Amino acid sequence: MQRRDFHRYTLAGAALTATPLVWAQSGTLREGTDYRTLGKPVPVDTGPGQVEVLEFFSYSCIHCYRFEPLMTAWMRKLPKEIVVRRVPVGFNAAFEPLQRLYYTLEALGRLGDLHEAAFKAFHDERVRFNGLDVAADWAARRGVDRQAFTQTWQSFGVSGKVKRALQLQDAYEVDATPSLGIAGRYLVPGQAERTLIIADALIARVRQA
Repeated sequence: MQRRDFHRYTLAGAALTATPLVWAQSGTLREGTDYRTLGKPVPVDTGPGQVEVLEFFSYSCIHCYRFEPLMTAWMRKLPKEIVVRRVPVGFNAAFEPLQRLYYTLEALGRLGDLHEAAFKAFHDERVRFNGLDVAADWAARRGVDRQAFTQTWQSFGVSGKVKRALQLQDAYEVDATPSLGIAGRYLVPGQAERTLIIADALIARVRQA
């Protein structure tokens, strides 16, 4: 397994046809390989009957960039009882500007049109987002008010969300991206399309419990 300063991603080698329900019922999920059960459950921010899914990612992770279209399409098909939140990781200090970028865009209501654009900027356009000035310049070119962006980036609200992201990352014992946290109980490492099939099976398991 690659360590925290690297991004992990295992490419799927074949088409996956098993349905989540079949997987959940047949018991073919392999604990320790397909997913990990957390030693200590993590409190969730959802109500009764809901299941929380956390996507741990980073804009600097090429595998997260490749996974994003799959994740977005999967999210569109989920029932309303499944609540998905993205959590930008911070494996070291260099990740903090990327975390702040995500939460600043979220606070300004611009994730819808700029989340994927941020991935594209980092990997295709070589925008490294290594500080406020670079991020603010990039956002301003896309119609975001620079002053509002700067104030939000430096706000207590964004700082608090960055701190909370680090707490969740540690609680889920995330050591690579992309990874999915399921219901405060399980962590699914990135395995391309297989990640989402495993997630579906674990969600079904939680809902049937």
